[in-house]
Amino acid sequence: MTSESSAGRNGRSGKPGGEVGLRRLLESNRIADAPTAQFRAQQPPESQRPEADPPTTAYPRPAVAPGAEWPGDSTPTVPLSTSASHPDSQAQAQAQAQAQAQAQAQAQAQAQAQAQAQAQGSPAAPGGPLGRREGPRDAAGGRWGAAGRGPNGNRPGGKRPGTGPWWKTPEGKRAGIIAGAVFAVAGLAYLTDTAMSAGEVPRGVIVAGIDIGGMDVDAADARLRSALEGRDAQEVGLHLGDARDSMVPAAAGLGVDWDGTWDRIGGQPLNPLTRLVSLFGTREVRVASTVDGAALDRQLDALQTHDRPTVEGAIRFDNGRPVAVPPATGRVMDRPEARTVLIEHWMDGESLILPMVPAPVAVTTEAVDRALREIAQPAVSGDIVFKGKGRDAVLTPAQIATVLSFTSDGQGGLAVNYDQNAAIAALEPQLKESEIEPKDATFEISGGKPTVVPAVIGDKVDWPKTLEQLPALLVATQRSAPAVYAKVDPKLTTEAAEKLGIIEPMGEFSTGGFTGPSGVNIAVVAAKVNGAVVKPGDTFSLNEFTGPRGIAEGYVESGIIDHGRPSTAVGGGISQFATTLYNAAYFAGLEDAGHTEHSYYISRYPAAREATVFDGAIDLAFRNNTETGVYIEAFTTSSQVTVRLWGTKTVNVESITGERTKPTEPETITLPEGDDCIATQGAPGFTISDTRVITDRATGAEISRTTRTVKYDPIPVVKCEPKDEPEKATETSESAGGSDDSDE
Repeated sequence: MTSESSAGRNGRSGKPGGEVGLRRLLESNRIADAPTAQFRAQQPPESQRPEADPPTTAYPRPAVAPGAEWPGDSTPTVPLSTSASHPDSQAQAQAQAQAQAQAQAQAQAQAQAQAQAQAQGSPAAPGGPLGRREGPRDAAGGRWGAAGRGPNGNRPGGKRPGTGPWWKTPEGKRAGIIAGAVFAVAGLAYLTDTAMSAGEVPRGVIVAGIDIGGMDVDAADARLRSALEGRDAQEVGLHLGDARDSMVPAAAGLGVDWDGTWDRIGGQPLNPLTRLVSLFGTREVRVASTVDGAALDRQLDALQTHDRPTVEGAIRFDNGRPVAVPPATGRVMDRPEARTVLIEHWMDGESLILPMVPAPVAVTTEAVDRALREIAQPAVSGDIVFKGKGRDAVLTPAQIATVLSFTSDGQGGLAVNYDQNAAIAALEPQLKESEIEPKDATFEISGGKPTVVPAVIGDKVDWPKTLEQLPALLVATQRSAPAVYAKVDPKLTTEAAEKLGIIEPMGEFSTGGFTGPSGVNIAVVAAKVNGAVVKPGDTFSLNEFTGPRGIAEGYVESGIIDHGRPSTAVGGGISQFATTLYNAAYFAGLEDAGHTEHSYYISRYPAAREATVFDGAIDLAFRNNTETGVYIEAFTTSSQVTVRLWGTKTVNVESITGERTKPTEPETITLPEGDDCIATQGAPGFTISDTRVITDRATGAEISRTTRTVKYDPIPVVKCEPKDEPEKATETSESAGGSDDSDE
C-alpha cells in the first residue's frame, strides 16, 4: 500500500495542502482489497495541487490474527511517521491521532449498524466516515464493506462487484453485432432460396439413375415418365445361387407407382441444414412399385424350381440290401426377402441377386450310421417265421425290405416304420388254410317250415397282435414267433336267429317268360340273394347285396331294352328278378325304400307294379318295418323265378289296378340291317295307377292305402332296311343318357 506524504512540495509545511493530504490519507486507509492491496492518498483539487508531487511512501497492511475478520473500511489507518526535523511534525501527529480516534469511533458505529441490519434482514445504512456511501469497489481501487466479505475476508463468488455481463462489454457488443449481421444474411439467403426453389424438385435427387434435382416438378415428371416408359416390359436377370433365370416385371405383376415415387421424392426441405447439404451432395430415390400379389406369387413359385432341396439322411434297400443315404444340406430361396428385392429393385437396371438360405437337415450322419448298423442290417440277416396252426408263414429278407422304412424322428435321428399291410399281404396267404371263417346263422326250409342253421364262430389270425412281435424279431438271434389267433363271432349268431320270429311266409311272387342267357343271369342273382336275412328296421338293397354283376361274378350277356329298343348287355334279365322281389315285398306289407319302373311297359310284368335295375345307377330297396326278421327264399326253374319272404305275417295286402288312360302312339325308327337293328312291332304308351291296401290280419282293419301312378312311353316301331338303300331320317323319342330306360 502506498500513500502520498503529507508534506508539501519544496519543504513547505503547515499549508492547507497538508490538511488536504491528511484527509486523503485517512480516506485511503479504508480501502479493503486483498491483503496485498495498496492504498493511495486522494489527490487534492487541481487548484490546490502543488507543482510537483513529493515521493510517496508505501505502508504495509495491518496484520490480521488467524480467524479474525478483515476490518475493511472500519479499520483505522496506520499512522504516518513524521520526521523530527519537520517544522509542524508534532502538530501533524496530534491531528493524525485525533483523526484516527475519530475514524475508529465511526467504524465501530458502522459495524454496529451493519450487524443490526443483518439481524433484521436489510442492508446496512449508507454513509462512510467522510459522508460517502459505503459499498464495494473493483480491484482497481474500489472498496468492500465489512458485511460484503466472507469469513476469510474474500469477496463472495470470486467475481469483482460492479463488473457487468460479458455481452455488455464493448467486445461482447461488437460480437453481438457481427453475429446478428451473419444471421440476418443467412436468413435472407434461406428465404430467397426457399422462394426461388418453390415448385422445383429438391436439389441432388436422382431417380433410377436419372438426375432430376432442381428441375421443375412437371418437367421432372415428364422426363421420368419418358425415360422409364416400357421398363416393366424389359427382361430382368435373376441370380439364385449358381442358377440363372429372368423375369419380365409386368408379367410378374410389377409396375411403376408414380404417386408413390413422388411421395418418396418429397417436396422442398424446410430444414436449413438439409438445404445447405443438398448443394454439395446427391440423394438416390428408388422407384415405388405397384404390385399384383397373385402374379408376383406365381413368379416366386416358378423361381422356387431352382431350390436345391435337402437330401435327408435315410436308409434304402437295394435288392434287399440296406444302403445308407448320407444327408446333404440343400439351398432354398428366402421367399419373403426375395419378394422385397423384386419389388424394390426391379427398376435398378441390373441383374438382381435373390437371397438363398440353407435348407435344414433333419437327420444327422451319425443317426444314419447307427440305424444301418443296429436295425437295418440285422433286420435282413435272415428269414422271420410265424408259426400257425398246422402250418408256418415265412417273411424273407426281400419281403422284410418292403416292410421296413425309415423317417426322421424330429430329433436328428431315424425312426423305424413297419408297413403292416405289406407284412400281412406276404404272410396271410400262407396261413389262410389254418383259419376258420365265421358264418352267420341262416335258415333252411324243411317240411314247409323254416329251421335255423347254426352260425359258425370264426378262428382267424389276429394280425395286429401277431405283428407286434416283428420289431423284436428283426434284431433278435431267435427269429421265429407264434401267430396269434382270435375268435370271431358271426354277424348273426344262432341265438339271435332263433329270436327273429321267422316262422311263416309273409309274401310271395313269381314271374316267367325268360329264355336262355336271361335265365342264366336270373338264376345267378337268385342264388346270391337266397338265404338273406333282413333284421327288424334294416333296409335291403339289391345292388349293395349283390355287388357288381359282371362276367367275373358269373353273369353273361343277354338281352335288355335300351331306350325302348332291344339290345344286349352283361347281366340282362336282372330286372325280371327285381320285379319279382319287389312284388314279394309288396304283398308282405314291407315299406318301399325306393324303386323305378321301366320307361316302356313290358307285358310279362304287372302294370304299375314292377321295377328295373341298372348296376351302380338304378336300385331296388325295401325296409323291414316289422318287429320280426325277414328271410328271403329265392329259386328258379328253366322258365320261372320265385321269391318268397318268410317271417311273422301280421297284415294282408290287396292290389287294385286302375284303367289305362292317356294312350300315346309309337313312332317308327328305320335303321340299317345288322346286329344293331332288331325289328319290333312297337306298342302304345299309356298312364295307369296301382293302389296298395294294407289291412290288419287279425281284425281286418285297414292300416294304409297308397296309390302310385305310372306313365309308360310308347315302344317305337323299329324297321331294319337293307344297307344298299339310303337311310331315311327319322325322329325318335330316345332320351339322352338312357340308363333310366335300360332293363337288365
